[in-house]
Order: sequence, then structure tokens, then C-alpha cells
Amino acid sequence: MHIARALWYTAPETVEIRSERLEPAPPGWLTVKSHYTSISRGTERLIWSGRIAPTEWQRMRAPAQSGNFPFPVKYGYSAAGQVIEGPKEWVGLNTFALHPHQDIFCLPPERVIRVPDHIPLKRATLAANMETALNGVWDSAAAPGDRIVIVGAGVVGLLIAYLTAGLPGTKVDVIDPVAERRTLVEAFGAAFHPPGPDTIDKLGSDADIVFHASATAPGLQSAIDLAGFEARLVEMSWYGDRPVEVSLGGAFHAKRLTVISSQVGHVATSHRARWTHTRRLETAAALLDDDRLDQLLAGTIAFDDLPGRIADILQGNEGGLSPVIAYGPAN
Repeated sequence: MHIARALWYTAPETVEIRSERLEPAPPGWLTVKSHYTSISRGTERLIWSGRIAPTEWQRMRAPAQSGNFPFPVKYGYSAAGQVIEGPKEWVGLNTFALHPHQDIFCLPPERVIRVPDHIPLKRATLAANMETALNGVWDSAAAPGDRIVIVGAGVVGLLIAYLTAGLPGTKVDVIDPVAERRTLVEAFGAAFHPPGPDTIDKLGSDADIVFHASATAPGLQSAIDLAGFEARLVEMSWYGDRPVEVSLGGAFHAKRLTVISSQVGHVATSHRARWTHTRRLETAAALLDDDRLDQLLAGTIAFDDLPGRIADILQGNEGGLSPVIAYGPAN
């Protein structure tokens, strides 16, 4: 028998670590010891602040969530660790699972993927975000030679830049107010720009594909303004229960834009007939085989320190992009 410790969102802007007894794992299941989990700032900020609309309580359930919205709820979906019990062919393997912040957990093998040995477990925590970015690129139908603009250089926006800049002949521009992100954007082969009218004038309104990932109304308006005739605008942001106001006057209708909502809960239509969720997640993990992606990881935070630091993490005061929780000495 194992005693597990997990992070719970218990009330608006309140969290605690709770202990629970793990029931004996059914035959064939895996017991995984977490090494790292990562926090999805955008989604978990909405959960922490109680901003999930009741209409979305069921759709927003994480795969291994416990409890119910709004509170208390055990939430998260990015756990990298090692199998300590289970079928002998699994024991000792590095793994990734869509699981909340918890130091030890049990899942059936079909809900766990193997992490290639040459990919560090800390970097493997980016697998869920890479899966979201990959699905968004599929939704966009991006192709070699396309002119692509990404509004918002958070983790998902940067991973989309990483994927699309690798397509032959593409020109990828990224817009974000955080000047320090320029180095990352340029390392991935894209061009960085601050937001504002000057940037829109410079880039023009003829992008083939625009990804919006800033989760702000001004960002979405910029994405609309930058899209070219019959371009595709892929909305990657999720706003919780916040209304979003944009102008659909001007050239919006004349440009005959296609606005696509990309959400990772379903495999993109273009691939759904052949791809399972597991195949997509395994592919996302394999795409992490690049040392440059370590720049997306913030400093590690010890799991025991998380309750006292989560407010700063979710409010963006901790710095960095993808906060990583260490289940052991932070490094």
C-alpha cells in the first residue's frame, strides 16, 4: 500500500496538499513515481480563481481529475516519472501521463506513454503543451512556404513557432509584449516583434495562417487584422468565463476569414480517422528531442513549497515560462 500526496484546489485562490491511500493497483496497472510535473499557467489560473463556467465543468475535466468543479478539485495533466511497480516490461521505464500534481499514482498502461531515454524527464513535462501545439498546427493545415504569424509567445505559442518554423520555406513572425522572449523566438527560427500598430503596419495584413495564443482581446484583434484574404485564424486561447470583445467590422467579412477553434480534447479533423490520442501524445513526446526546448522550462519548485508559491506562479510573478514541480530535491 502507498500513501500518495497531491495538490488540491480547495477554494478560490486556495490550495493544499492532501494525503490519500492508494488502493491496490488492478493486475496489469502501473504504479508511477513522479519526478516532475508542470503547471499550465493559463488553465490552472482559471481553476485556482474559480473562473470555470458551470457549462464547462464536465468538458474541462482532466483525464485523471478527482473531485468536481468548482472546488475541491485535484487537477493537472503533465506528469513525468518512472514506473516502480507493474508488468516487468514496464518497471524502471521513464514515462509521461496526463495526471494531476501527485507524488505517486496508478494508471492502466494505455494511459501512460514511454519517454525515450535520451529525453530528460524534466523536458518531458512539455509533452502536453507540445501535443496542444501539434494539434493546432494540424488544425491550421500549415504547409511549406506559408506566411505564418503567431500572436502570443507563451509556451504553446512558442512551441507552434518551433514546429512551423521547421517547415521548408515558411516565414514565421511572433508577436509578444515580453521583450525577453526574442531570444527564444529567434532560436526557433522565427522573427520577434512587440505588439502595436507599428508591427501590424510592418507585417501587413496578408498572412496565410495566424495563430492566436495570447488569451487577450487585443491579441485576438491583432490576429484578425494580420490575416490575409481567405486566411485561417486558429484560436488557441481559452478564456474561461470571460467575455471577449473584438471588432468584426472593417475588412473582416471582405477578407472571408476562416476562424478555427483548436482544442486538444479531440484529435484534429485532418488526422482523426487514423490517429488515436495515444499516438498523438507519443509523437508529441518524440518531438521534444531538441535541447533548445529546455529554454521553455522555468526553475524547479519543490512540491512541498507549492502551496506557498502557487499564487506567484499563477500570477506570473515567478518568471519563466513553464513552472516545473520537483518531487525530490529541486534542481
